[in-house]
Amino acid sequence: MFKTRYLPSNRAKLTDQAIFDIISAFKVEGKPTAARPFGSGHINDTYRVTTDAGKSYLLQKINHFVFKDVQGLMNNVVNITHHLREKLKGIKGSSPEKEVLTLIETNDNTYFTRDSLGNYWRIFVFLDKTRSYDQALTEKQAFEAGKAFGRFQALLADMDTGIIVETIPCFHNIEYRLVNLDKSITADTAHRLSKVQPDVEFINLRRDEMGRILRSGREGSLRERIIHNDTKFNNVLLDEHDHAQCVIDLDTVMPGYVAYDFGDAIRTIINNAPEDEPELDRIKLNIPLFTAYVKGYLAQANEFLTDAEVNSLIDGVLLLPYMQGVRFLTDYLNGDVYFKIHSPWHNLQRAKAQFQLVKKLEEAKETLNMIVLKHRRYETN
Repeated sequence: MFKTRYLPSNRAKLTDQAIFDIISAFKVEGKPTAARPFGSGHINDTYRVTTDAGKSYLLQKINHFVFKDVQGLMNNVVNITHHLREKLKGIKGSSPEKEVLTLIETNDNTYFTRDSLGNYWRIFVFLDKTRSYDQALTEKQAFEAGKAFGRFQALLADMDTGIIVETIPCFHNIEYRLVNLDKSITADTAHRLSKVQPDVEFINLRRDEMGRILRSGREGSLRERIIHNDTKFNNVLLDEHDHAQCVIDLDTVMPGYVAYDFGDAIRTIINNAPEDEPELDRIKLNIPLFTAYVKGYLAQANEFLTDAEVNSLIDGVLLLPYMQGVRFLTDYLNGDVYFKIHSPWHNLQRAKAQFQLVKKLEEAKETLNMIVLKHRRYETN
């Protein structure tokens, strides 16, 4: 997820005392001794807090401009972490306290508080000796990411989707994204439509194909499950040996189709170039990383996945960069009102890079699908 223009941050304004006052609303062990900004997240401000009892915590401000239903969001996180923890308790060799995020209650026995400025805060136990990377560099890391997200989906496969609310409605709904694009084309607010006709044509040629997952879901051949919805590599914490330990950033966990998670992970892992690469010929596919991710993913997810879901995975691989490109192009046509940009053409550059990735994936579609089916059979046998 990208930082948006309208997301205010109070990080620079908060004093240690202000942070300590917020922490005092929670049932932490000991008194806070230090609080330092932590991580590279764009949506929620996060601080690592240490106490005189030798404990470490993550204090996080929930961005209610993005997540408008804070109560619903926190109910999701509570229900999801409880479900994961209970499932892991029944698995020999698991460590629920390390493999699942732990929320700290407030003094009022809730899981978030609101400060005098109207900001919402929560606290997690800090997981020591873990790290995350913005990009998978080795096949081992890609394998571990696949294993982590496959296990995450498998543990939640029997969870009732009815108790989880949509924290960002229509987040991966391509029909919704295309309607927004069509509105932007009609309005042409920034008078940029003439510059993007080839890109609009690229999108239009693939509209029907990219709606396949949604149609299959409506027809009943794909089951809606609880999925992560933001499966970039840095949402997996690895231990000191680069083994997957915990999936984090649960705010977008909500009902969806497994192909969405698979496609979004592959979108970030298989591409050797940055997401906004201006030199399109530098965008190439890293097949070994893809294969490693597939191995890890199916090692965990193969048992619960239906054949229809497995057959939908490559549809997700094509859909997610296409949808991200649609979102970038929509923002470009609207005058860059959502995504943070570094130049007037940054969103267009991003869109073109995503569409180039789609082209490369289309060329390799059969190869990628064969890799998936090979390891599906391998895990089954």
